[in-house]
Amino acid sequence: MIDGHGDDLFLYGDKIKVNFSTNIPQSVDHTGLLKHLVDCGDIFRNYPEPAPRSVEQQLADKYGVTTDNVIVTNGATEAIYLLAHAYRDGTSGIIIPTFREYQDACRIFLHNLEFITALSEVNRDMQMVWLCNPNNPTGRIFDRTELLATSDRFKDILFVVDQAYADYSVSEVLTVDDVIKRNNMVMLRSLTKQFTIPGLRIGYAIGSTCIINRLRALRMPWSVNSIAIQAAHYLLEHSESYKIDASILHSEAIRIAKAMTAMGIKTETTDCNFILGCLPDSTASELKQWLIDRHGLLIRDASNFEGLSPRHFRVAAQSYEENNLLISALKEWISLS
Repeated sequence: MIDGHGDDLFLYGDKIKVNFSTNIPQSVDHTGLLKHLVDCGDIFRNYPEPAPRSVEQQLADKYGVTTDNVIVTNGATEAIYLLAHAYRDGTSGIIIPTFREYQDACRIFLHNLEFITALSEVNRDMQMVWLCNPNNPTGRIFDRTELLATSDRFKDILFVVDQAYADYSVSEVLTVDDVIKRNNMVMLRSLTKQFTIPGLRIGYAIGSTCIINRLRALRMPWSVNSIAIQAAHYLLEHSESYKIDASILHSEAIRIAKAMTAMGIKTETTDCNFILGCLPDSTASELKQWLIDRHGLLIRDASNFEGLSPRHFRVAAQSYEENNLLISALKEWISLS
């Protein structure tokens, strides 16, 4: 992680009333999970499983695959770095603007980078193609038919499809079956996003046995701690209690986007719960600091995404009332600009 993430809530302490910089809803009730972790007793005194095989088995059962097709990691981010390591020194195509961790991981492991803006720009000089689906920060979904056709056309290229935000999408994304039947595709998923537990860091990758075995050979022991493992067991067993209403979140995102557009803030079409905006004049860093100081609202300065400008920022829909606070604050900012 060279440049890091945008959710820098930890820098501001009690100043923040509503966090719009994270793409994860903030109002989920984790009472049951907390009780479960307490009931687990003293899970701190012993080492966790060296490899979180019990969670891998749970996920394999869920998807109807074998454990050889699943690797559980310390957030989806660990899987990103394992993939960059496993295929080091190659040429990676990254569809931008997108999550900075792909290029950060690739640079550490000496990949040559080609930044592209569409699947149509994939070429045979690439060994890997990285894409986020829904894409962070734009919220757009790649057309499933086009994505599968592209991977089938370039069978020697490994397609890394990060579907961490799949549960927030109102559009069709890739299925596990799509990925498992192909030897040149791996899907990343995140319990962090699915169950709104970013502090616990647990994710996974699904792919062919050959790909997953390459990652296992590089994963360090005990990368997933006991609390995360126990939390994963509970959450996967109680997944029906954690259904994300993607439709409501998307409709709120559209409402925010329409309000922003009416203010003269350019927005991108989104297929999920977050919106990329571009200010007409001032910078995102100026708006971010003003919102913190004046209203206690935190947004994502998106200027460090490859291909974006200092005027770009991202916000994620929260509750109706909280979203109204953001809209009102943005109107005030625009009136002062």
